[in-house]
Amino acid sequence: EVVQLSLPEDQKVSVTTITVGLSTVLTCSIHGALRPPIIWKRNGVILNFLDLEDINDFGEDDSLYITKVTTIHMGNYTCHAYGYEELYQTHILQVNVPPVIRVYPETQAQEPGVSASLRCHAEGIPNPRITWLKNGIDIMPKLSKQLTLLANGSELHISSVRYEDTGAYTCIAKNEVGVDEDISSLFIEDSARKTRLSVGNMFYVFSDDGITVLQPNECEIRRHIGPEERIFTSYEELCPRVEGESTQSCLWASAVNVRDKYIYVTQPKQNRVMIIDIQTQKAIQSLDVDPLPTKLHYDKSHDQVWVLSWGDMRKSSPTLQVIPEASAGEDQHVIRTPFEGVDDFFIPPTNLIINHVRFGFIFNKSKPAVHKFDLETVTPIKTINFKNHSCVPQTMAYTHLGGYFFVQCRRNRSVAALPQLVIDSVTDTVIGPNSDVSGTPYISPDGRYLVSADEVSGRIKVQTLTVRGEIKLIYDLQTNIHVSDLTFQPSFTEGNQYYIYATSHLQTDVLFVELSTGKMNVLKNLKDPITSKDWPWSNYNRIMKDSGLFGQYLITPAKESLFVINGRQNTLRCEVSGIRRGNTVVWVGEV
Repeated sequence: EVVQLSLPEDQKVSVTTITVGLSTVLTCSIHGALRPPIIWKRNGVILNFLDLEDINDFGEDDSLYITKVTTIHMGNYTCHAYGYEELYQTHILQVNVPPVIRVYPETQAQEPGVSASLRCHAEGIPNPRITWLKNGIDIMPKLSKQLTLLANGSELHISSVRYEDTGAYTCIAKNEVGVDEDISSLFIEDSARKTRLSVGNMFYVFSDDGITVLQPNECEIRRHIGPEERIFTSYEELCPRVEGESTQSCLWASAVNVRDKYIYVTQPKQNRVMIIDIQTQKAIQSLDVDPLPTKLHYDKSHDQVWVLSWGDMRKSSPTLQVIPEASAGEDQHVIRTPFEGVDDFFIPPTNLIINHVRFGFIFNKSKPAVHKFDLETVTPIKTINFKNHSCVPQTMAYTHLGGYFFVQCRRNRSVAALPQLVIDSVTDTVIGPNSDVSGTPYISPDGRYLVSADEVSGRIKVQTLTVRGEIKLIYDLQTNIHVSDLTFQPSFTEGNQYYIYATSHLQTDVLFVELSTGKMNVLKNLKDPITSKDWPWSNYNRIMKDSGLFGQYLITPAKESLFVINGRQNTLRCEVSGIRRGNTVVWVGEV
């Protein structure tokens, strides 16, 4: 008996659009006598349903069931009858996401005659449309020279405020699948409350001379905590004097912001993590950890701080520890993890749309693999092997759009840079190289852009992730900046767009690129970066730190000073001198 299969021409490609959180069924339209079982693939990888949490093939008709769709499920699914691969149907799954918004500030007081801005950041798929109400009434008819909307409505600007501008301004973001709204209040008063000095909206800079709290708007140092100041609980000095050194100085490696309440920062030579209370701007506790702590990561989903220690400068006995309930801030303790030989680790960031992360990844020294582990139970789950690609991982980045991880492979001195590998997080499988893109991967906060910087060649490639989960190259930029660090600055002229700012390992220039056009520009003469010799803790010997979703300032250190950049005007705002090796920086938002 002969197997006869058919697939109607108009059903070769089928597009399904579904809203996040719902379930969906993809049905295979291959029919015929004696049809063998149907095989499903995602991104070219056969789906093994025993391994998958939310994708099943229960049911008689060999359909694919996704029980709770998230943005990682978008992309290409194909089906074919076993043994008949040449006849296949492609299903493209698009995932829509209702808007999520943040406004800034929640409330503000201004004096008559000054200008005021109310900001609203909205994310969703498709991109939401933004409208504003004032005290419940649409402001569109009221727009004038005095009252303008910028960046597709994401900023409401009043050029000279009057008493009657006082009110509750509601930002409403809407797309095909939902709506979200929030209120930003504006008060106009004669002597606008000069409330007690805020401790928020500051950069905290950790340098040889202690801790500097910098208000970027006025370029003003608001507080300086010297090496000899005392830790509140133990009365030890912040940075104890070292035998044989003439001046008392500090050495820091890595710092993280914990919910705008605390900053955790490592002191590698003291084998400890210091906790700074943001409200009082004081060091309140030090925690002993394994020798030479060099990297911290705050895992927001589980409120814990991960600590990587090297053991010694040769990294001969590295360990990973975790500090639970980090935002409690009182009487903290440290827990050991069972992982051995950890060279580095990666935990995906959260954003407006993805607020829970379940897994992290560990790289072992010179092993061609990453190990996936559960953040909550701190237990290993599985190993993803790169042997076939002879890739030893160096860094990773993640986008929730399609659920891709991008892995940068370590360079061998002999060979040209290897291309990045792409892992599909739905199947935990390597789906191949990221075409010919090499270098360090950086992903924009909304997951839509992947910027890869090859620090040797100076090439910067910009790819975009489409709503169908495709990865498309949009720019290939040749620069002479050998990138040390790179960050994303939200655009002030277009909604849902970014600039990138990049520093150099060696040069004094900072590069900025407008991602919507690929237009490049350079800020010149920001003095020499800290040398790699003076910054052994990471490859980022000159960091570039942004100030969050609504911030307009960025900061980057030189050897003996700090530069503040105005990201709204793409200009240099100021230089703050007398800060040596200030390469550990934390931004603190509204407190």
